[in-house]
Amino acid sequence: MDKIEFLKISKAAESRLKEAGIYSATAEVEIILEYLLEVDRLNVYLHGAELIDNKIIKQFHKIVDKRATRYPLQLILGEAYFYGRRFVVTPDVMVPTPETELLCELAINYIKNENIKNPDILDIGVGSGVISATVASELEDAKITSVDISDKAIEVAKENANNHNVIDRIDFVLSDRFANVPFGKKFDLILSNPPYISEDEYKELPPEVLADPKISLVSGLKGMDMIELLTSEAPDYMKENGRLMFEIGYNQADLVYELTEQDKRYKSITMLKDLNDIDRVVILSI
Repeated sequence: MDKIEFLKISKAAESRLKEAGIYSATAEVEIILEYLLEVDRLNVYLHGAELIDNKIIKQFHKIVDKRATRYPLQLILGEAYFYGRRFVVTPDVMVPTPETELLCELAINYIKNENIKNPDILDIGVGSGVISATVASELEDAKITSVDISDKAIEVAKENANNHNVIDRIDFVLSDRFANVPFGKKFDLILSNPPYISEDEYKELPPEVLADPKISLVSGLKGMDMIELLTSEAPDYMKENGRLMFEIGYNQADLVYELTEQDKRYKSITMLKDLNDIDRVVILSI
């Protein structure tokens, strides 16, 4: 195929996705081509016309057609990139978001800056395992306990941990929050990306987000149910001077301040903003 024909096919796909309301259409077409041609983005443009054939064109159109329904591209391809690494994703887990990279970065920097050796870390709601596998990959002496209420999510997380060669340092536990974590077990750091969307907000979510398991997203009328339980239960599992770090919704900072000020076990609270200047990660110390 010549380059003009290749570009014509690419541009037609971009237009199709833009018409479907997908504003990142150009980037998504590039991702699809990278996936099908098994090359990086530069080589898509340099050699895409040479590499593409009729079989790949059929696959390309099939993926574009599916994406035009607003089904998430990550679930169509079965993979997502997080913190520079590839992760398997399925409809049983939430597709990872850039905001969660901030949580991981803060966790990693905390352990390194405090020079905590052989840290014990707990990941509540492991999902696809991006937090556990990323932190384990970046902190080679960390031991992580990862819990989730979904056995299907744990299977995906195990696959990702195995793919990144950290499964030997992660203990996976089927558990509703702390229920099956041994009482008395103490952690240097507890991490969570809890569900924090309200029932009303859920009704207004875009189709891509609605493809995530509802249990991963919604937490009561104000979206605060899981956060309230997490902050209430976590201190029983934290070492002295330990930290609890978790994500919150765009409108929950004041609610979390109010909630934690009433709990005298916490010494301090810090809020970190995401790239959109929204309070996104809470850090609590005891």
